[in-house]
Amino acid sequence: MNLYNLKPKSGSTHKNSKRLGRGEGSGKGGTSTRGHKGAKSRSGYSKKIGFEGGQMPLQRRVPKFGFNNFNRKIYSCVNLDSIQKIIDEKKITKSLTIQNLIDFGAVNKNHLIKVLGRGKINSSIKIEANKFSKSAEDSIRKAGGDIIIK
Repeated sequence: MNLYNLKPKSGSTHKNSKRLGRGEGSGKGGTSTRGHKGAKSRSGYSKKIGFEGGQMPLQRRVPKFGFNNFNRKIYSCVNLDSIQKIIDEKKITKSLTIQNLIDFGAVNKNHLIKVLGRGKINSSIKIEANKFSKSAEDSIRKAGGDIIIK
């Protein structure tokens, strides 16, 4: 490769042979191939996304449905087997608080916490959460533990 044989990759350059608006003698003067009047003849014209020539656009024709409840409470779920795993790793012994769960990375600090009943719990432990499922509550009490609803 030398300087004398360098050239742009084919297809990367687009030479426009039409020089628009350079007088009537060029054949492309006057309206400069834009026609007469209308939005497309003006400078600065750009078609809006989804514009269908005045026809009702698709995004306005299709029916809208669904509902986002802004009062919805988002719970991060923690199962009993996850809690038992934390106990087995000897991270806690007597009580499991919401702050403990956040520190261990089990839940997000901005979410409410619900304890669900998947798995077994063997230790008698106090568990603090915002909500408990019935099966989780029964399992914790059966193991000799206690629940604290915050």
